[in-house]
Amino acid sequence: MIAALLRMAQRAPCAAAPALLALGLVGCATPRAPQPASEVLAGKLSIRVDGQASRSLSAGFELSGSQTQGQLVLSGPLGATAAQARWAPGEAALITGDKRTDYPNLDALAVDALGERVPIAALFDWLRGRAWSGAASTPRRDGETGFEQLGWQISLARWAEGWVEARRAAAPVVTVRAKLDNAQ
Repeated sequence: MIAALLRMAQRAPCAAAPALLALGLVGCATPRAPQPASEVLAGKLSIRVDGQASRSLSAGFELSGSQTQGQLVLSGPLGATAAQARWAPGEAALITGDKRTDYPNLDALAVDALGERVPIAALFDWLRGRAWSGAASTPRRDGETGFEQLGWQISLARWAEGWVEARRAAAPVVTVRAKLDNAQ
């Protein structure tokens, strides 16, 4: 399904946007633009669901704001905006072209498109190379640089190069990789 959506996004970016956006994995809740002074995290994002190639994707992303108020923009391989999510407490909206779909929060938007619960609020911190303060974390058991949190293993082994990887071992295994444009 995701591969088909990416092909659709190349031909008609708005048609594939809902699922592409939800798979982007961002912070919690509604549609107000982020504050202009907020840091923008940008780069490439890939999501792989083991054994389900149709649910995997690769896209450019810009994530701004915070887990409580912000936006995520996903772009296709040619740089065109495929989808945009905006959120604030208690609401989230997916915007594709002139269509807007409302959700009670960004988690609901992601579950609707991805069919998986993902630690959306934690992504803001994970992309900054740190554990989310909203849940307990432990050092990785395998000794690799990073931590474990919310059932995910976060690898920071290539953090200096701008890479972050989050892997959920529970079935189906989901791997999220982000390459930030500005290495830390």
